[in-house]
Amino acid sequence: MDWDKLRIFHAVADAGSLTHAGDVLHLSQSAVSRQIRSLEESLSVTLFHRHARGLILTEQGELLFDATQAMVKRLDAAAARIRDSEDEVFGELRVTTTTGFGTLWLAPRLPALYKKYPSLKIDLMLEERLLDLPMREADVAIRMKEPSQADLIRRRLMNIRMRLYATPEYLADAGPLEQISDFGHHRLICQHAGVAQVAAGALLVQQLMAYEIPSMLTVNNYFGVLQGVLNHLGVGVLPDYLTEDFPNLVRVLPEVESSEVPVFLAYPEELRHSKRVSAFRDFVTEEIFAYRKRQRD
Repeated sequence: MDWDKLRIFHAVADAGSLTHAGDVLHLSQSAVSRQIRSLEESLSVTLFHRHARGLILTEQGELLFDATQAMVKRLDAAAARIRDSEDEVFGELRVTTTTGFGTLWLAPRLPALYKKYPSLKIDLMLEERLLDLPMREADVAIRMKEPSQADLIRRRLMNIRMRLYATPEYLADAGPLEQISDFGHHRLICQHAGVAQVAAGALLVQQLMAYEIPSMLTVNNYFGVLQGVLNHLGVGVLPDYLTEDFPNLVRVLPEVESSEVPVFLAYPEELRHSKRVSAFRDFVTEEIFAYRKRQRD
């Protein structure tokens, strides 16, 4: 169907009058009428009942109006995103990252981002599955390894390690954990070996499992592991970035840790000039820079 005719039809249906629609479209009444007749002929239906007081949609006209209304809304949303890429920061930003990083590091820091950009709408998608950024399943990703997809802009944010943490209350009750053989008197909390997770963390758990550990709690994400630790259930395998937000956690067995895990931010090449993406990228980078500085100090 001819979009120009659909645009004129939508204006007429919305206004209920050829004259009023012509005023909105800056067209003569006769020009608007010709386009409506041409559209009706192409569809072989009558779209309007003509009355002295105006136009009323037929059943077929209402179906077409529902479709054009949905199209107009999508076009308005697209126009907003286009304006955003050239002007102010507003509109929807779809961010994907892991459940652990999203809940434990990113979400607690979002109030500062919303304070700076109150018109931003973030759709936070937390899952271990890697969404396809070039196919626009998400706008921005924070991943625990370097993305392999082509046509992505990527930035290394920081390196993390998986380490062992417990609460003072748990250690006071269960006893000290001074060497790895002491795990015979402790409970290990970690992610289940069968779930998607950071490879370095899974390897660390495998190494720990080589020792006799009588009691375990396995969870399918690091948020659950943290909740177990905070409730004094045992010693958890957790990312080291938690120590700032949970200063009461005690690191045990300092010599036991995973290899470094790189954290990357990535987004499609075509969003290089998006104000929303730039604002989010700069915010995360500034937060991590401040975190690193506090760690050094």
